[in-house]
Order: sequence, then structure tokens, then C-alpha cells
Amino acid sequence: MPVPPRAVRFNAQKGLDIRAEQTPSNRAGTPVGLARARDLAAGVNVSEETIRRMVAFFNRHQQNWDPTDLTKKGSQAWLLWGGTAGRRWAEAELRKIEREQQNR
Repeated sequence: MPVPPRAVRFNAQKGLDIRAEQTPSNRAGTPVGLARARDLAAGVNVSEETIRRMVAFFNRHQQNWDPTDLTKKGSQAWLLWGGTAGRRWAEAELRKIEREQQNR
């Protein structure tokens, strides 16, 4: 199981920090998203299932990401899942997983 790279860990922690500074009505993150952020920020190994969920999250929520306003809920959520670095990393990991499965 791969460990999230530094940029992914940084983005997840940044998302948690930004969220903590918001009023309760402007805090983003589902329980799953918050758990994901805590694990990513801590550098916990990421399972294949989680990699697949990350890719699916980024595909569903790319329109909510606004790099000009990180306090928006969509931007907070994007960061909680590792931000753009998380998206690139998860997609690359999924490609590796799928190649390995094809070669079995």
C-alpha cells in the first residue's frame, strides 16, 4: 500500500487548518472526507479501495475547486482529499494498480 507523498499530506493538513478557521456554517467535509484528510495528513498507507475512492471524488468534484478562494466549501473539500497533488497521485497509483492486475 502506498504512502501519500509530501504534497498530498500538506494539502490535506491545509484543508483541515482552513476548515478549522471557518464558522460552523462554512465548514466543509463529510465524516469520510475528514477521516481521509486526517489519514492523508498523517501519512497513513492508502489502500487500493481508497485510491479508487479518491479518483472518483476528484472526478465528481473538480467543478467545485476554486484555487482563488480556499474558504469555499468545495475548495476545502478538494484540499481535504489531498488537493490537485492528491488527484495526480491517486490517478497515477490507480494506473499502476490496473497495470499490475492486467499483468497477472
